[in-house]
Amino acid sequence: MFEQIKHNMETIAGIAIYPVLSLLIFFFFFVGLAFWVFSYKKETIQEMSNIPLEDNPSV
Repeated sequence: MFEQIKHNMETIAGIAIYPVLSLLIFFFFFVGLAFWVFSYKKETIQEMSNIPLEDNPSV
């Protein structure tokens, strides 16, 4: 079955750009996510980590 799909994909002109585009999308997504995580304020992270310990959470 995979051979049939592979053969069909090889006959489509310009199909080789899609794997490159998907790799770039995933790469930039994870780089952006890592940047967001490491640039997050430590005070906000501390406040969010204390929410389960509060008696009357304001969520």
